[in-house]
Amino acid sequence: MAVNYFKKLRDGYVSNQVKHIKLDYFEPSSTVRKSIIFSGRVQKVGFRLEIYEIAKRMNLTGWVKNRIDKNVEAEIQGENDKIIFLINYMKSLKRASVQNIEINEMMIVDGESEFTVIRK
Repeated sequence: MAVNYFKKLRDGYVSNQVKHIKLDYFEPSSTVRKSIIFSGRVQKVGFRLEIYEIAKRMNLTGWVKNRIDKNVEAEIQGENDKIIFLINYMKSLKRASVQNIEINEMMIVDGESEFTVIRK
């Protein structure tokens, strides 16, 4: 019971934090898709929710999920500068500890219109 309470509290905090991020002005650019794996202390800290909230706010599409190896994986599609901003922001989180980031270019997914959290 207490775990659910603290998860709700954390999720509320994360959503509120994202609303107050000062976003840079991004010059319009072509759409790219990146596969990203975040390693370190990235699970049980609201990491997926934060990626989801930022992606929605920046009109990025794709998905994010926890991996069995305790890493977080995402495929993010949108303007390159926005994706780089999101990655750098996630690296700066104090409640998480990103030790490594693996980024690979991918093919664009046509017709994708939203960002989702995949829960297993």
